[in-house]
Amino acid sequence: MTPEAKRRRARGQLVLLVAGLVVLIAVSASSVVLVDRARSDNARVFHTIEVENQIATLLLQIRQTESAARGYLLTTAPALLNEYESGRKAVVPAVDHLVDLFPDNPVQVENGQLLRPAVDARLAEFATIVDFAKRGDIAGGIAAMRPGELSEAGRRINDLTKSMRSEERRLLALRTANADQTEKLASTVTVAGSALIVLLGGISIFLLRRSTQARDVAETQLRDNNLNLENAINERTFDLREANNEIQRFAYIVSHDLRSPLVNIMGFTSELQELRHDIFRRIAALQSVPLIEAAASPGAHEIEPALGAEDRALAKDFTEALGFIQSSIDKMDRLIAAILNLTREGRRNFEPVHLDMRKLIEGTVATLAHQAAEANATIDLEALPDITSDRLALEQIFSNLIDNALKYLKPTQPGHIVVRGRTKLGYAIYEVTDNGRGIDPKDHQRIFDLFRRAGVQDRPGQGIGLAHVRALVRRLGGTMSVASELGHGSTFTITLPIRWKVPVQREAHE
Repeated sequence: MTPEAKRRRARGQLVLLVAGLVVLIAVSASSVVLVDRARSDNARVFHTIEVENQIATLLLQIRQTESAARGYLLTTAPALLNEYESGRKAVVPAVDHLVDLFPDNPVQVENGQLLRPAVDARLAEFATIVDFAKRGDIAGGIAAMRPGELSEAGRRINDLTKSMRSEERRLLALRTANADQTEKLASTVTVAGSALIVLLGGISIFLLRRSTQARDVAETQLRDNNLNLENAINERTFDLREANNEIQRFAYIVSHDLRSPLVNIMGFTSELQELRHDIFRRIAALQSVPLIEAAASPGAHEIEPALGAEDRALAKDFTEALGFIQSSIDKMDRLIAAILNLTREGRRNFEPVHLDMRKLIEGTVATLAHQAAEANATIDLEALPDITSDRLALEQIFSNLIDNALKYLKPTQPGHIVVRGRTKLGYAIYEVTDNGRGIDPKDHQRIFDLFRRAGVQDRPGQGIGLAHVRALVRRLGGTMSVASELGHGSTFTITLPIRWKVPVQREAHE
């Protein structure tokens, strides 16, 4: 998939995600609004029913009070009087409660204001009847009741309550219609939102499947690429290994072949050294100069001719030249020997074994105890994790590092060398720290180069040790670094795999 196609797909997925989020928010917000509206509509419907119930309750209270008053007039029974008193006391609060139910409806408020006087007048009529009964004037009470005829206050109450009920029925119809409309709208929004969510879900599933298929194709292609890359790396590693082996063989052959002319040079130099006396005797004989016994001659039997000033200078220069040649031959011989040892070590097959690092380094320190005593130095070993690696290579690594630390200590203070280790993410990290001369930061890389040294060259060496150590560390699958400043000591850090395995080497090409 091209980068542009990936960007388009990412934008499409983002738009889909935003659309789904917007739909979800819109459906949720609409649902909240519609639910609140439906609750409000239902509350209004319930309020209307409550008003009608209260009107019916008020009329029932009035009729019960009227019945109790008429019954007391006819029977003068105390129980009916008590019922009358209870009813009369309940009518006024019932009117108040009814009026309190519609404070926001002007029509009902007006009806409530007219209802109060009518109810009061009707209660006054009941009180008159009860007074007649208490006085024993039954005939007067019956005349006051006007049998078969409803009083003006009674008619007024009936008219007002009918008006109230008519208004509440109108409101009930209106509010019920609003509640039904709200429920339908809520249902429509829910269904539409659900449909959109299902649609978006289907699109998401489609895109997910397409992305999954694209990912599977990409993973297959990646596996193929990785396989090809691994094969290419194996090919290149094999080529590099072959090149490295060829370089080692070349170095071995060249170093071995250099020994032949070097041996010849050493032989001819020795012959020149032997011929020196004969040469200068002949010079003295040609000049007719008598021979004298050489006081500083290596043997008492050797006779040094008494030469003139120029010839003596020539003899001195000849001797110095032979000394320089011999010194260079010795240095060349040591370098060739070091290169041969290095190439032999490079061809050696490593064998990983479990190593007790403390025991291994203690053995290395024991072999360097004499140098440590001469340098007035102490070597401390701290925690050292065990690893699986090549024993001989690790012995050479730590022997070289500790030997270098002893070699470059400050003569003005006691030496202190610390070897410590720790583990991290499958690797063992070892540090060799000293309080020696230190190394200039600009020479940190130089000291790992072959035949390169840093600082004052007042110690023996060919500049091979650290290069050899780093080569061994790399062959063991690790890394090596140094932290140091002039006059403040050095810390060499070696990182090695805890469980190193010999890399599988491919067979040579047929």
